[in-house]
Amino acid sequence: MMKLAARAVSELISFHHPSSNLFPTPPPTLISTMMKLAALAAMAGSAAAFAPASTTRVATSLNAKSTALPFLEAPPNCEGYVGNAGFDPFRFSDFVPVDFLREAELKHGRIAMMAWLGYVSVDCGLRVLPVPEALEGVTAATAHDASVEQGGLSQMFLWFGLLEVIDFIAIQQMLEGSGRAPGDFGFDGGLLRGKSDAYVEDMKLKEITHCRLAMLAFSGVVTQSVLTQGPFPYV
Repeated sequence: MMKLAARAVSELISFHHPSSNLFPTPPPTLISTMMKLAALAAMAGSAAAFAPASTTRVATSLNAKSTALPFLEAPPNCEGYVGNAGFDPFRFSDFVPVDFLREAELKHGRIAMMAWLGYVSVDCGLRVLPVPEALEGVTAATAHDASVEQGGLSQMFLWFGLLEVIDFIAIQQMLEGSGRAPGDFGFDGGLLRGKSDAYVEDMKLKEITHCRLAMLAFSGVVTQSVLTQGPFPYV
C-alpha cells in the first residue's frame, strides 16, 4: 500500500494541465489509482478498528444507568472519556475500541464544523477568487454537481484520500498502544502548551460538544436550504 501511495503522490505532484481552468480534471489513471488507495486505507482501517483494544477502561457497575438514556445501562467502556454521557444505544463500544470511535466522532465533527461554515459562507456571497467560469452563480446546494462536472471535487477527493492514508497510520499506532490520544495530531498552535490538565480537559469537552452540535447543524442547514431554495438563513 505504501508503494501505491508513493506512486500516487508522485503522479499528483507532477500532474500539470495547460488549461487556464483553476481546477483541471486529473487524468483517469490518477483518479483510478487514488480510488484504489483510498479503498485500501478504508479496508485496513476497518480491520484495525475491530482488533482487540490495546488498553481497557475500568468498568462501571452493571446497575449504572446512562445519563443520556436513563432507561438503558451505561456503556462501561465509555467511562473516562471526555464528554461521555453514556449514549451508545447499539453498544458499539462493546466490540469496537472506543479510541477508534472517538477518533471517528472527532473527525466527523471537525469536518461538520468547517462544512457548516463553508456552506453558509457561499450563500452569504463569499467567494475565493478567481471563480472558475463553470462555478459562476452557484449556490451551496447546487455547487456539488457543478464541481463534479467541472473537476474540482475530483482533486479534493485525491488530496483527502492521501490524508486518510496518513490518518490510518496514526490510528493504527494508537490502537497498538502508542499513547496518542484520539484525534490528536499535535496541531494546537501552542495554545495548550503549559496549560493545566483541567484546562486541557475543559477545551476537549468544548470541542466534542461543538463537534456533536455541528453534525446536527450541518444536516439541518442542508435540509432547510434545499426545502426553501432561498439564501441564508433559509426561511
